[in-house]
Amino acid sequence: MIYVECPNKVKETKLSLFLAGGIHNCRAWQKDIISIIHPLDIILYNPRREKFDISNPKMTEEQITWEEEMIRKADVVSFYFCKETECPITLYEMGNCVMMDKPVLIGMDSDYSRRKDVEIQVKLKRPEIQIVYGIANLADSIKKLITKKLRVSDYDSAE
Repeated sequence: MIYVECPNKVKETKLSLFLAGGIHNCRAWQKDIISIIHPLDIILYNPRREKFDISNPKMTEEQITWEEEMIRKADVVSFYFCKETECPITLYEMGNCVMMDKPVLIGMDSDYSRRKDVEIQVKLKRPEIQIVYGIANLADSIKKLITKKLRVSDYDSAE
């Protein structure tokens, strides 16, 4: 795995995954996902950085710009809605991504406060997207999709 944390970038061209979800006022759930999926041969874009000063306007603009660029660049975008925050920016990003023609995976804590909103919006826009509950289930969905995509990619390059 090639790990890319905001604001860094890479020039690699492997299959890539963006981990969208809460990065402020919530637990570091990204570490749990990464620990489960780390054997995958992918580029992983993580917007949660070790040091992020949300009160710094330049850093905030850099963060938002980086996230937008990497979401568009990523082959797959996964979302995680944790119970500690409503994740307003993540909701916005998810709304944009479900309108794109790319694989989207969605997970959430079962007691996430806006659970019904996410379920209904996803059902209306992309009913084929299955929402899962809990970090382990999202990580499992990521592994299954990425493994399938990597196998298809290997097959395509062998022709």
